[in-house]
Amino acid sequence: MTTPISGFSKLSKGQKIDWLTEHYTKDPEASKKLILAYWNQDSDLQQLHDDFIENTITNLYMPLGIAPNFLINDELYAIPMAIEESSVVAAASKAAKFWMDRGGFTTTVLGTEKVGQVHFIFTGDFKQLESYFNSIKEKLHADSAHLTESMAKRGGGISAIELRDKTDDLTNYYQLHCTFETKDAMGANFINSCLEQFATTLKEEAFGYDAFTAEEKQIEVVMSILSNYVPNCVVKASVSCPVAKLTISSDISSELFAEKMVRAVAIAKVEPYRAVTHNKGIMNGIDAVVLATGNDFRAIEAGVHAYAARNGSYSSLTHAEIKDGVFRFWIELPLALGTVGGLTKLHPLVKLNLELLQNPSSKKLMQIIAVAGLAQNFAAVSSLVTTGIQKGHMKMHLMNMLNQLGANTTEKNQLVTHFKTNTVTHRGVSDALEQLRNPS
Repeated sequence: MTTPISGFSKLSKGQKIDWLTEHYTKDPEASKKLILAYWNQDSDLQQLHDDFIENTITNLYMPLGIAPNFLINDELYAIPMAIEESSVVAAASKAAKFWMDRGGFTTTVLGTEKVGQVHFIFTGDFKQLESYFNSIKEKLHADSAHLTESMAKRGGGISAIELRDKTDDLTNYYQLHCTFETKDAMGANFINSCLEQFATTLKEEAFGYDAFTAEEKQIEVVMSILSNYVPNCVVKASVSCPVAKLTISSDISSELFAEKMVRAVAIAKVEPYRAVTHNKGIMNGIDAVVLATGNDFRAIEAGVHAYAARNGSYSSLTHAEIKDGVFRFWIELPLALGTVGGLTKLHPLVKLNLELLQNPSSKKLMQIIAVAGLAQNFAAVSSLVTTGIQKGHMKMHLMNMLNQLGANTTEKNQLVTHFKTNTVTHRGVSDALEQLRNPS
């Protein structure tokens, strides 16, 4: 059993690697070589990456691809996507090209409100608490003015502070439910700083509030933190065209294809098992752009999935209908994003990716990312209701299989040609490679 280590964070990077490989790998020298191979040769750039998190030993690269031909509100975009899964970029690109010829994507930001809460315990009478809250409401704003000054100059700040009685859910539990506008910043640090100031004012002013008993003056703040659930920070993206123009393949009529698409989405609306995978496909597109632009994909994932369950049952994020001979396909989802702060000004590739997107505002980035999710879902569902998901996905996965099997360049070229007309399976690829190497 490996002995626990004390002071690991104080070791040099090299010492960390030595200790880790000696204690946790079968071949320390080979492991060190691999770790070093992923260091950036530019020492300044490597140091920048090292400083992003703690106890760094190397970099884990993820492919960065481009999905071109996205026509969004009559503007053309090439969208950067950072993702490891085969077929995602290809599917997005295919959907973008399909809809570019049919008018492109239309988007609207429905709201940009973000949320934070001060969670606290109060053991007295709610009406007394309510009166107290109303008496200090102006001071809550005044005491946080030094935090909001800069944001206010950009048109942002605190939108509202509400007292909420949550005692039906948990004994003596109340909260300050606060809403914010953070403009082009994601705003996590700004929101959390404001909330902590609210908490301080809430506690301190209670001691001087004469209507409180001695016990009521002892307000216990449990925590002050932003929420990644932002149901009023929502964007809508949509596509539409006459059903007659919805020609996806010569093997299926546009009318039948449209009906199949609507039915597939309807199933994802009522069946959570399907909805989870349906929405996972949407997040393939969304996460890839969120990651490429230096935003927090974990926060986005959490908020989006909560939104998908907001009506009491987990359901599809996308919607589809046929009305008056027109097929419509759209998505509404919450996206709390930033184009300033965080990694957006630190990570060189993030800066480049934002430049590729024409340095969008946070609102514009919301629209671009929503479109990426909608395009991904259209591509996935259209495959499911026609040829099936595996035909296209496995062809894109072919190169990964060939690399796993150790195929050389010549073998890869020959087998890529072979599988243009043959079904891709792991066994099939393995057998074809063996046949190529040993024709007898």
